[in-house]
Amino acid sequence: MTIQETIQQKLQAAFTPMHMEVINESDNHNVPKGSESHFKLVLVSRAFEGESLLARHRQVNKVLAEELQRDVHALTMHTMTPEDWFNHGGTVRESPECLGGSKQA
Repeated sequence: MTIQETIQQKLQAAFTPMHMEVINESDNHNVPKGSESHFKLVLVSRAFEGESLLARHRQVNKVLAEELQRDVHALTMHTMTPEDWFNHGGTVRESPECLGGSKQA
């Protein structure tokens, strides 16, 4: 099972999301081809209702503690309630281009 699949499986079990995207953005960074180290997460769940953004991120970090400690270098999180998701038109911002490592001008 890939790291991406593991992340999806754990988040599905923990949050029963209405919508979930786990996007491997490693190719946008200075890492070896085929890496699974940089991810963007869009997670829409009723489990986040009444929770602050910090509390939502802590919940995700707890579920993915093993992957964050071992495999994942960066995780961009968009954690929303269904109401948040609909208010944003079902979209999130695009990730900025990487400026780290040898990609920096």
